[in-house]
Amino acid sequence: MIFPVLKTQSLVIRAFEKKDLATFSEYRSQDVVAKYQSWTSYTYQDAVELFESMDYSTFGTAGNWYQLAIASLTSDELIGDLAVHFIDEEQIEIGFTVSPQHQGQNIATEAVSTFLRYVFDELNKHRVVATTDAKNTASYRLLEKLSFRREGHFIQNIFFKGEWGDEYQYALLRSEQKFT
Repeated sequence: MIFPVLKTQSLVIRAFEKKDLATFSEYRSQDVVAKYQSWTSYTYQDAVELFESMDYSTFGTAGNWYQLAIASLTSDELIGDLAVHFIDEEQIEIGFTVSPQHQGQNIATEAVSTFLRYVFDELNKHRVVATTDAKNTASYRLLEKLSFRREGHFIQNIFFKGEWGDEYQYALLRSEQKFT
């Protein structure tokens, strides 16, 4: 299966293209974005290596991760991304990042809710999970806004950037979705 292009009123969610990589590496290298991520710096070469490692023709294969572009519908400018991990045949893990200049504009809400409709209605998946740093208020509030249920609070479970940190685990079942 190849990932389709998903469109909203203002966004397009699509496979990454080579033209996205400069913008992708630029916003990922900013401290405000990297703060809750596994990296501290993100280079153009990192973006190229990620891009070249993905095969969108295998989209949906259990065990694989895919990076999806969130772009402006009118300009096709990259403004964020979705990370998608097909855990098994019925479960998906997601993550999301929006470039700093586009944060606070409901872009993540619009993109994630559109992707969730696709996952549940088209792919017929059972469950979507997400993990976030317990200090990442914007991330966990978005998940809760989209009806994700907090299933766990892991205390000092990850050694992250020189200190022990807490994480929240969220999940949403197809039967719980409220935005179809």
